[in-house]
Amino acid sequence: MPETLLKVVVRKRENHNDGVVALELASLNGEALPAFEAGAHIDVHLGDDLIRQYSLCNDPADTSAYRLGILKDPNSRGGSVAAHLNLQEGTELLIGVPRNHFPLDASAKRSILIGGGIGITPMIAMAYSLKAEDKAFELHYCSRSPETSGFLDELASCSFYDNVNLHFDSNDQRLDLETVLKDADADTHLYVCGPNGFMEWVISTAKSLGMADKNVHKEFFNVEVETGGASFEVVAEQSGITVQVGEDESIADALKAAGVKVKVSCEQGTCGTCLCDVIEGTPEHRDVYLTEEEKEDNDQITLCCSRSLTPRLVLDI
Repeated sequence: MPETLLKVVVRKRENHNDGVVALELASLNGEALPAFEAGAHIDVHLGDDLIRQYSLCNDPADTSAYRLGILKDPNSRGGSVAAHLNLQEGTELLIGVPRNHFPLDASAKRSILIGGGIGITPMIAMAYSLKAEDKAFELHYCSRSPETSGFLDELASCSFYDNVNLHFDSNDQRLDLETVLKDADADTHLYVCGPNGFMEWVISTAKSLGMADKNVHKEFFNVEVETGGASFEVVAEQSGITVQVGEDESIADALKAAGVKVKVSCEQGTCGTCLCDVIEGTPEHRDVYLTEEEKEDNDQITLCCSRSLTPRLVLDI
């Protein structure tokens, strides 16, 4: 089915510092936007074939607008630069409806939220929800310095201020992760988002302290994608089309060139937009979206970056 798109306007723009801008997107007629749950993101259409995902960071109880925080990434592939330059107050644009691949676990009796840099954005929405549900949680915001951090004013005046812990490298207030996680039990869930190295540190530390994989929830927003490999055949069973995927070509690109409609977004294996069922063959998983258990099942594949360990893949597309 075609994606449902919403036409919205930038209702408010806040420049938090040189690198972070906060945007409020509202409907053109002032009506409420579709409801969302904490951890959700939206696709933001920034130009022809330029679609990027940004987490919603406002209180899910307020659907008068969607709030985003966007970091101007020096290694941008075009998305964050376009957002900073073009999304001014009054600008109209298209967005997708909220999707959630990073939800809160309702069974958790205690939640530990850890955001590194711009990774704080989904954590803010989570904190609003947990506060409203009167659940035990703590929010840790890790950044280089107050001068480079967004959302500090909001965190200083929000309803969950007492749950907020700030950690800045510049004044030796770094997060003591082992102390934070030492009392985590089977009913404690950890949520982390941020730069790759930061997330790997948090996840590996949690694992070393005995936290179960199912209790550790993560969302990557930027990864280095391994490209290239031996060519292989892909059969799109529903479409009745067979293609050869070249050594430096993605499955998604090969299928699109043959006329098969493939929906892609991040093109880095982080968002799950292009996830497809595997009927036959063994995928070579290169994404960070699927869990290790899901990868072991070998019945799904991300078409934007993953490849095949077998000469032939049959996909349900």
